[in-house]
Amino acid sequence: MSLFGALEISASGLTAQRLRMDVTSANLANAQTTRTPGGGPYRRQTVVLQESAPASGAESFAGNLAGALGGGEGAPAGVEVAAIVPDTTPLRRVYEPGNPEADGQGYVTYPNVNPVTEMTDLIDASRSYQADITAMQTTKTVFQKTIELL
Repeated sequence: MSLFGALEISASGLTAQRLRMDVTSANLANAQTTRTPGGGPYRRQTVVLQESAPASGAESFAGNLAGALGGGEGAPAGVEVAAIVPDTTPLRRVYEPGNPEADGQGYVTYPNVNPVTEMTDLIDASRSYQADITAMQTTKTVFQKTIELL
């Protein structure tokens, strides 16, 4: 793996974690949204990540691992967002007969967003983002030391 490959992998991680933070922020912002333009309450969104498609002629993660362990060569590809999907957990129903959004029985349907879960996801994405930045800084240091040796 080249040094530029290490930067590309870290950059793909930064992009993926940034999107995770954006989606989590949108979930928190819509935690009380009972009516969306599409109708019904907001549904929590989740980000699905996957290994990036390897460059032409490159192998999958298994091939890369084998290469790293001395069993052949492989080109690491990084990570990418496969999809942003709605969470299928049930929506919350709260008895609020005075609320204009209440149904005939007096219940209001709220989003399936739990602020504690969202904050945990936000911290996780933030820590992963920081780890990718650290990996990029380490790669930069290796570049600098290589240039000094030349």
